Amino acid sequence: MKKIVVTGGSGLLGPSVIQEFLDHEYEVLNVDRQYPEQELCETILADLSNLGEVYGVLEGADAVVHLAAIPRPFIYTNEKTFSNNVMATYNILEAAGNLGMKKAVITSSESSYGICFSKNGLEPQYVPIDEEHPRLPEDSYGLSKIVNEQTAEMIHNRTGMQVVSLRLGNVIAPHMYENFPGFIHNPEERKPILWSYIDARDAAAAYRLAVEKDGLGAVALNLAADHTSMDIKSRDLLEACFPNLKDIRRPLEGFETLLANDKAKEVLGWQPVHNWRDYVKLS
Repeated sequence: MKKIVVTGGSGLLGPSVIQEFLDHEYEVLNVDRQYPEQELCETILADLSNLGEVYGVLEGADAVVHLAAIPRPFIYTNEKTFSNNVMATYNILEAAGNLGMKKAVITSSESSYGICFSKNGLEPQYVPIDEEHPRLPEDSYGLSKIVNEQTAEMIHNRTGMQVVSLRLGNVIAPHMYENFPGFIHNPEERKPILWSYIDARDAAAAYRLAVEKDGLGAVALNLAADHTSMDIKSRDLLEACFPNLKDIRRPLEGFETLLANDKAKEVLGWQPVHNWRDYVKLS
């Protein structure tokens, strides 16, 4: 049985990730600043800004899945958000690499493309947005995700440890589908995230596959459902909210995602299976 450390396992995404690894017979340790509402595995409270504590919680593990972070901008000051997210990730990867771990998965974000929290109305240069799309964040949260991916590359270059950075769209835990009827007919509601989402259970499967696959080096992958979170067709959403966008790189006939997930499917052998329409009663 392999041991996996999951940081931030007490948060929104954590329970789904922990359950995914438990279901596949891994030993799991949750590391967080608080205990979870439901204890699925052993939890240790630790401060990830303290490198010594990070070494302590990673000792004896085979791989680490790093979810812990300030989850969006404007909760704390810009400098606190940046320093927390960057140093926690650096410490996790520094310790994991020096301890001889072969696999790590860190949590990046669609926010790194800059559109999500833009104050200046930044628009996509093309859709669907893939991993090569320019990243132009205006906030320290999006910047921290870019720095973390560069840290992953540095650690891989130095130690050879495989580090997969998962650029998540809007994470939807199962209980959150009850909110969908309030926005699925309003194009402006989720425009900044290009109406994307990822079910927490589908994301969890990607984290596990990122640990189980070999030879990935340091790679960043978008994670999104195959379709938008809206009951409006994707081309109609673009015409309503981004009328000047002309670079549409694939046919849009239905509700196709505008945050491309092709690379994750190809690299990980991953396939999202949860569709919001299966959980929301449409009138």
